[in-house]
Amino acid sequence: MRKPFKLLALFAASTALLTTPAIAQDTPEPMTARDLVTMPRLGSQSVSGDGSRVIYSVTTTDEASLERSTTYRIRSLADGNEVDLTLPEGASSPAFLDDERIYFLAPGGRNSQGMQLFTGIVMQRTDRAWLAQVRQVSRLNRAIEGFKLSPDGGKVAIYGETARSCTEYVCGAGTDTTSGEQPVGSGRLYQGDEGFVRHWDTWRTPDSYNRVFVYDITDQGLADPRAVDGPLKDGALIGDTPTKPFGGPEDFAFAPDGKSIWFVAREAGAQEPMSTDLDIYNYDLEVRNLSEITADNEAVDTAPTPSPDGRWLAYLAMERPGYESDRQQIMLRDLESGETRSLTEDFDRSFGSLAWTPDSRWIIATAQDVLDTPAFRIDPRTGKVTKLDLLPGNEAHIGNVTPIGGQRLLFTRDSIAAPAELYLSDRWKTATRLTEVATDRVAALAPVETQRFSFEGAGGDTVWGQITKPSGAAGDLPAILYVHGGPQGSFNDGWSSRWNPRVLASQGYAVISVDFHGSTGYGQDFTDSINRDWGGKPLEDLQKGLAAALARDSQIDGDRACAMGASYGGYMMNWIAGNWADRFDCLVQHDGLFDMRSFYYTTEELWFPRWDFGGSYAEQSALYERWNPVNYVENWQTPMLVVTGEKDFRVPYTQGIASFTALQERGIPSQLLVFPDENHWVLSPDNSLQWHETVFAWLDRWLDEDAD
Repeated sequence: MRKPFKLLALFAASTALLTTPAIAQDTPEPMTARDLVTMPRLGSQSVSGDGSRVIYSVTTTDEASLERSTTYRIRSLADGNEVDLTLPEGASSPAFLDDERIYFLAPGGRNSQGMQLFTGIVMQRTDRAWLAQVRQVSRLNRAIEGFKLSPDGGKVAIYGETARSCTEYVCGAGTDTTSGEQPVGSGRLYQGDEGFVRHWDTWRTPDSYNRVFVYDITDQGLADPRAVDGPLKDGALIGDTPTKPFGGPEDFAFAPDGKSIWFVAREAGAQEPMSTDLDIYNYDLEVRNLSEITADNEAVDTAPTPSPDGRWLAYLAMERPGYESDRQQIMLRDLESGETRSLTEDFDRSFGSLAWTPDSRWIIATAQDVLDTPAFRIDPRTGKVTKLDLLPGNEAHIGNVTPIGGQRLLFTRDSIAAPAELYLSDRWKTATRLTEVATDRVAALAPVETQRFSFEGAGGDTVWGQITKPSGAAGDLPAILYVHGGPQGSFNDGWSSRWNPRVLASQGYAVISVDFHGSTGYGQDFTDSINRDWGGKPLEDLQKGLAAALARDSQIDGDRACAMGASYGGYMMNWIAGNWADRFDCLVQHDGLFDMRSFYYTTEELWFPRWDFGGSYAEQSALYERWNPVNYVENWQTPMLVVTGEKDFRVPYTQGIASFTALQERGIPSQLLVFPDENHWVLSPDNSLQWHETVFAWLDRWLDEDAD
């Protein structure tokens, strides 16, 4: 590994924004991969009905075994008193119903299997908190994957993968409930008109979907099951709720009176892999009637969020069918008249979350803006959008915004320098940090600094980037060009447990990221500009961005430089290998696209390449081949580390095998790291540690001052 870099006694004057806590000791150690993997993680939060307390989770990872465990804490928002909350062993997902009662999932007891629904009253003293009157609410013969309570606590919506013919959750998944017969052999038979065969990292079970069921909560347990997608009959809705692969409880919401439920579904069928048509439905729990409210829009409709007074439904919508990175506008529907309008049509940012204030007066939403993700206040009467400076000049990435009474906002904030902590803002003013989940741990590490820069990129447009490097390092620092995925994405000012610039900079490098044409947070035209131009403007921006960073910071040694990226960033490594072949000492390519033809015919979400390349491969073969890395293999000369996961169905692992074969054939120094149990990401702590150690060793091999 690289020799530890030296810290100066006094930091040199710099215009950089220091985004890390002050040094906690005289000679703090640089952040290591094990530090990243074992860094405590803030989890989900739930606020009591009166807004006086919050429960949040903390996940820790054992330094030696790398085993993870989760604990829960409860904090008073009035006086700051905070104690551990003792839950039954294996419990998860605690959610307040009112001021005292919570519901949660835990392993079931007699006459039940897997995670079941429980309830209890939170009892609290100054030194601890526990549950009283604990009761198992559900006794089902299969595990509950998730739940959401109705506002009055009289009903609960539970979800999991279930056969479409089932009328209640306990029917089971993947069985032929009409004949009762099991197929002979282990093969799965798919019909050509049923949509996805596999998705993300999972082979689909025929005739089985994510489904939501609403039950009444009684003293005896759950009763009167209702499937929100209605009975299976001609013309019935057949599809996934929550949506796959990443949907959860945010995909459905009870009406304030508990009489109906709003939900998002992706309809299954032959067109599903080519369609982004998510729709919002309403199921009337009293008359048991299903209605679709966004049928006229064939693009994305998602995040149904009813106002607390029951008058409005806010949701997010895109305009262009087949485009997963279109601008998400906030839509507002009058639930009495049915009139629907866009609140943010004239605001050129794409919103990613939204929530109502308890008095139904405001909508609070988050949207990426240049390199930050701030919160915005939207007036539902006029559509006026106001940016909230909750942490003026240092907002970085704000998420999980929960409005509570008295114009207070509870939210999380993270940055390149530090992982998420919980904050509270009173009356839209500067927020106060509430938690110290990882703050002390980060403060004990050698600091890094991040400076933002802009330059004139392709077509004369302003393009932004960031440089992250160890603070006070002596001597020159080799350059690492980070290329983000998406491609409609960003390496913005946020923490990551995977592609984390801080841990890489801590090894003694200057990490340079560029938000090239196609990146998000700069208006929809900028995001759209990568369409049909994958290897054009983005590569020009990366070339000019690297030059701008080197001109800005003389400490960066441009003669020792490697580039690395995953997904589209991995594609760009393959593209750079053939189209910028003499610039870098090494490349790290993770889950990168190598052959656009084979990629098209083996990936799962076909709407993605069809939009970005203007159609199918058969329709646009010349364009696919124009930007196809395999066509430039004869130019390859740069040593490359290739990483892939066998469970990656987005960019199948054979793409990595193919690029490694090309490297071997040409005698180019190369390595191949294959994870049999990972998908498009590296998620398990031991695999993450191996990934980092392998990458660091590869960079050290080619960037060490003594390297050939």
